[in-house]
Amino acid sequence: MYIDIQNAGKKFVQNGEEFTALENVTLSIEKGEFICLLGPSGCGKSTLLNAIAGFSLVTEGSIKIDGQEVKEPSVKNVTIFQNYGLLPWRTVQKNVELGLEPKKIPKEERKKIAEKYIDMVGLSNFRNSHPRQLSGGMQQRVAIARALAVDPDIIFMDEPFGALDAITRIKLQDDIRRISREENKTIIFVTHDIEEAVYLADRIVVMTPNPGKVKSVVSVSIGEYRDRTSSNFLYIRNRIFEIFNMENTSDTEYVI
Repeated sequence: MYIDIQNAGKKFVQNGEEFTALENVTLSIEKGEFICLLGPSGCGKSTLLNAIAGFSLVTEGSIKIDGQEVKEPSVKNVTIFQNYGLLPWRTVQKNVELGLEPKKIPKEERKKIAEKYIDMVGLSNFRNSHPRQLSGGMQQRVAIARALAVDPDIIFMDEPFGALDAITRIKLQDDIRRISREENKTIIFVTHDIEEAVYLADRIVVMTPNPGKVKSVVSVSIGEYRDRTSSNFLYIRNRIFEIFNMENTSDTEYVI
């Protein structure tokens, strides 16, 4: 296994009282998998993502990536948030080159790498534009291109499409699914949208709150082409609704 999470827990102190955000999370993720962490607000999805990424370490259990315990963020991995994090004074081209600069990559090579990923996200005609000239969906494409340009091992995505309109969101779902296959990246994607999870994921980790736990893991075995109106797609979506409504299901793996 590539990412190994064993009995992970996370506790915070709020207003002098201890709060359990995650409890007894055990999960294995293979290299190249697209994993969706799915659940309502407060179920620990982002807490678990931040723990795997090394931003906020677990207080119980362990998380290992490629055999090494996670103790801090790694330069090998990148995180994409709802807030695109683009530098407003830089063009699209220069924003995508940003992560390459500390690597001392020559200027012409940086330019070629950035152009490759700008083309991949469909923004070749906007490489000289500034963020203020782009729509929200286009800005998120820039953030994705910037993440891919540094050739990360893992891409963490925390509800990256949550603030976008439905049509733009669907288009970006198509894009990130295509890119994940072309680049064979390990992606951990936080969402509260069941259809989004079914459309994107190889496996869906269903989480429930108070405290945050893994209720079930669903393997989405319907092939690479996914039709949101097909009977298989709707069956899995409805099955996940049922899992959320089950009272006693815990740490169960389903293949659907």
